[in-house]
Formats: sequence, C-alpha cells, structure tokens
Amino acid sequence: MPAARATVWRTWQTTRRAYPWTYAVGTVLPAALTISLGYLGYHAIGGGEVGAGFGAGSGTTAYLAYLAVGATAYQFTVRLILWSAKALITEQRQGTLGALLIAPAPRLPYLLGFTAFAVLSSVAEFLTLAVVIGALGISVPVASPIGALAGALALIAAVFAISVGLGGLMIAAGEAHISQNTVFVVLGLLCGFTFPRAYLPAPVQWLAEAFPTTSAMDVLHGSLTGGHHLADLAPRLATCLALAAVYLLIGLKTLPYAERRAVERTY
Repeated sequence: MPAARATVWRTWQTTRRAYPWTYAVGTVLPAALTISLGYLGYHAIGGGEVGAGFGAGSGTTAYLAYLAVGATAYQFTVRLILWSAKALITEQRQGTLGALLIAPAPRLPYLLGFTAFAVLSSVAEFLTLAVVIGALGISVPVASPIGALAGALALIAAVFAISVGLGGLMIAAGEAHISQNTVFVVLGLLCGFTFPRAYLPAPVQWLAEAFPTTSAMDVLHGSLTGGHHLADLAPRLATCLALAAVYLLIGLKTLPYAERRAVERTY
C-alpha cells in the first residue's frame, strides 16, 4: 500500500533525526528490572522453587523463563501502544491532524504503516533484553518455533486492534496519559503476562477473556514455556484473531466520529 510505505518512510526519517531515547529507555528498562527482581526473588525468597499453584496455572515450573517472556511481551505491548495509539494525537499536537484528515489516503494504511515501523524499531530496542536475560543465565525453552512466531504476530495484531480505538479516544478527549496508562494497568493485571490468570478471582478471569492480548499471551507462553505445539494452541489463536477483528472493526467505525470531535475541539 503506497500510503503505508510512505508513512513508514516518513516516520523513519523523523526518528533518524530525533531518536526518542527517553521513550526507548523508559520502556525497556522496566522489563529489565522486572526480570532482575524476579531473579532475586526466585533465588533469595523462593529458594529456587515455585509453588504447585504456579505450575498448575502456567503449565510450567520454569518461573524465570515464564517471567522473561511475559515481562518482555508486556513492555513490548506498552511500547507499541505508545507508538501506534498515539499516532493521531501526535499529529494533533504537531498541528498536522487537519492535513492528515483531508488527505485522500484511507486511515487504515496510515495506521498500518505507522505500526509497522513501530514494530521494527521496538524489536530492535528489545533485543537489548537478551543481554540481561543471558547475563542472568535464564534459558527460555522453545517448544514450538512456529507457535511462538504465531503468538508474537497475534500479539501485534491484538495490540494494533486495541490501539486504533484507543487512538480515536485520545484525539476525541484531547489527552493521552490517563487513557493509555489505564489501558497499561488493565492489560498488565488481567492478561497473564507475568503471572497465571488462575491467581485472579473468577469474574476477573472472565473479564480478561474480552481482551485479545489474553489469548495471544496464552499462545506465546504455551509455545515457549508451556510445551505446546501450534495445533494445541490453534483454538486460542483463533480466539485472539476473532477478538482483534472485532476491536479493529469497532475502532475503524468510531474513528470518524473521534476525528470530527477532534476538529470541533480545535476550531
């Protein structure tokens, strides 16, 4: 798509000249600290063992590997939302949203192009976590490489779908911090990134199923630390893609109303 390619190129040129070091460090560092503190707690408090409840809920006793995968995936989710969901409000703050809205290019290719660049740049940044994980001697098993790839792609699709609607909410409300931080907290607590959802009350576990990131993390954890293959995880993968499609459809349907509200607020 020409609009998507042009967006990737424009974002690359902008980032190359003014790389957002504070965003990168501020997002990658918490994952490194989470893994490091988990390592200390596992050995100093847990004595190198996990309770039966963790093994039953997560499908593995490899706590540090589970934590490394979840912490990395969560901070990648945060980083991707910081890029993708804030694309439109960044245009609004820079005074270019009006030009974007009257441009003949559809909105979806623009958002896809922006997200494609965000994924590539975020993956490059999060490779630094491999240094931390390796220095701590944490080994992450890979039960199904294809399943892990499918889980990673499903997580990207889930976050993109959530970001479209969240981006519309941001420009309509004219603020980003409260809405994005609320989403970060909800996803981090409910979606099983760093601890099994079985620890949550039953009603909260049901609520977690409403987010596509929950089933995406089931696929990612299951294919890495859970010992499952893609065929075993296919139902959860289908659930993730179906929910992501619903979120994306709702986001695209409501985006014109959010854009209209943003223009009304500006003028």
